[in-house]
Order: sequence, then structure tokens, then C-alpha cells
Amino acid sequence: MIDFVGNRHWAFLGSAIAVLVAVIALAAFGLRPGIDFTGGTSMTLHFQPQVEQMALRQVVWDFGRTEAVVQGSDDDFLLRLRELSADERESLIAALGAELGSTVTVLDYNTVSPAVATETARQAGLAVLIASAAMLLYIAWSFRKMPSPFKWGTCAIVALVHNIVIVAGLFALLGKFRGVEVDALFITGLLTIVGYTINNTVVVFDRMRENRARGLSTDLAITVNCSLVETLVRTINTSLTTLCVILALLLFGGATIHYFILVLFVGLLVGTYSSMFIAGPLLVTWEKKDWGMMFGRIRGARESA
Repeated sequence: MIDFVGNRHWAFLGSAIAVLVAVIALAAFGLRPGIDFTGGTSMTLHFQPQVEQMALRQVVWDFGRTEAVVQGSDDDFLLRLRELSADERESLIAALGAELGSTVTVLDYNTVSPAVATETARQAGLAVLIASAAMLLYIAWSFRKMPSPFKWGTCAIVALVHNIVIVAGLFALLGKFRGVEVDALFITGLLTIVGYTINNTVVVFDRMRENRARGLSTDLAITVNCSLVETLVRTINTSLTTLCVILALLLFGGATIHYFILVLFVGLLVGTYSSMFIAGPLLVTWEKKDWGMMFGRIRGARESA
């Protein structure tokens, strides 16, 4: 039997380090907002014959759009820049074709005004907050017959916030060092992670409730650990089948959805981890109030090493 609960202090330590790095990245660099949140124009361009990304970027800059961000994926390029008028768009496409000696096909074109972008940012933040609050209330109601149901809900939300912060921190680093921007698809990905994480956590919590009802043990730690072991195969199988699809999209999807798929991929990995190593074990620590013992074991192990 895998001792998830007995080794929870190591999981908590690893998560604390990951969250700390993510928070530092967010505080130092922040997320780089895309046109959905700042306003502007994005285009997905296909070239025949193919062109080099650096050559494409140079032509766009020579056109006077030095703020433009060019991202490539296979034969397509995603171009983000300040808002273009219809005439400017046609002039830019013509300049790209002439300078690069290639036929340009616009696969996707999107323009967002600054006013709409501001409203989108506000609504996105509100959506994440409402989703988190709704999850807390749902879990507290679903497990209302258990002792301290709000503790159950709070532990699930802590695992949820843990996932969101780590993914957001990763994109803060990508924005700083790779110029990756976040857009409405990024928020969609976060909300998808919210739903997936809660789904996994509820499955584990439900097994905990069943085991307590049939009197598996009066010790919550034993009940939680047995429940985690019993749901381990189900969790791994569900995650692996989903990861296969996401990985295929990540490798072969277009530039438009590349970073959306990356959000799902990382969020799925972190969400699977947190549902097994964070939510249930955190509930045990909270109920037993052994925070001091947990940190003492970490300190003792470090000194021994």
C-alpha cells in the first residue's frame, strides 16, 4: 500500500516550493496580456513556400510594427500586434508576400477594441472567482453529513488554487523569456482545469465518505489513505487517456491553440497530482492539527541528510 498520507509532508514541501516560485514569477514579471485583454489584432498566416520566422518578424518590424509578436507552429504563424484597419491589414499582407516571395493565406483574423478587452479581463477574473466559490459551496453541501464539511470544501479549493497558481506562474516565466501572451483561451484553459481538478478530488472524497460510512477505521488518516489507493488506478487511467489526446493536440495542433493546449497539459498533470497528494492529506493534517509535527519531520529529515 502506498502511504500517501504518511509522506504528505514531502508532497506539501514540493508544492510549497513550486507555488513560491510561481508567486515570485507572477510578482516579478506578471502575465503578459494578449489582445483579448489589451486590444489589438491577431492573424494566423500560412505561407507557401515556407518562410523563416526571423525573416517574417523582420518584415513586420520594417513595416513599422515593432510591437508585433510572431509565434510559429509547423507551417503557420500567429501574428499579434496593435489594432489594424482593413487597409493596413491588406497593405501588410501584400508587403509580406512581396518581401518574402511567398503566397500568404490568412487562416484566422481577429480584432479586439481596448474597451472590449478591458471588459473581457474583468469578466475573466470574475468567472474564476465565481467558479471557485461555487465549487466550495457544492462540496460543502455534498459532504454535509461528514464532520466539518467546509473543511472538505476548503481543502479542495486549496488544491484548486495550487493548480491555478502553478500554471499561471509557468506562463509568467514563458511571457518573460519566450514572449508568450495570455488571452481568453488561457482563461478557458484555467476554467477547464478547475472542473477537472474538482472532478478528481470529488471522486476521492466520495470514496472517503463511503469508507467512513462502512466503518473502515476511526482514524481519518487510514480512511483517506485507503481511499486514495482505491481510486489510484481510476485516476491514472482517466488522466492518461486525457493526456494522450492533449499531447496529440499539443504536437500537431495549429499555432492558434498551441498555448491553450499547453495550459490543459500542465494543468492536467498538476491537477492529478494535487487530487492525490494535496486535498485529502491536507484534510488529515487540518483535522489532526499536526502542522508542527509535519514541519518537524521535514526539518529532521533535512538535518539528517
